[in-house]
Amino acid sequence: MTLDAVFGFATDHEGGVLRVFGEIDVATAPALRDPLLALADGASPFAVVDMSDVSFIDSTGLSALVTARKRLRAEGCELRLVIDRPNVRKVFDVTGLSDFFAIFPSLEEAVAG
Repeated sequence: MTLDAVFGFATDHEGGVLRVFGEIDVATAPALRDPLLALADGASPFAVVDMSDVSFIDSTGLSALVTARKRLRAEGCELRLVIDRPNVRKVFDVTGLSDFFAIFPSLEEAVAG
């Protein structure tokens, strides 16, 4: 089984980074809700979702990220996404969400802002 065949996430609470891998779709997006919202711990003015290992995202996944961004922003926390795969980035471009999210090509750039 390859990494892309599985969905999962890991959280680095000290760094405010949520690493997600696999596919974010109707079956997996609900599992992201609590980890996404937990990123707003008040310790940092931003939180990062590293999607470098995400191979696919559908409208349900996009909706989960939009909801998280709105809630985090209400708490004074900026949500930053790391997207380096062209097929995933294209979904954000086509839907116009590239202008809604702060998107970075690498984790280092997202953390540096």
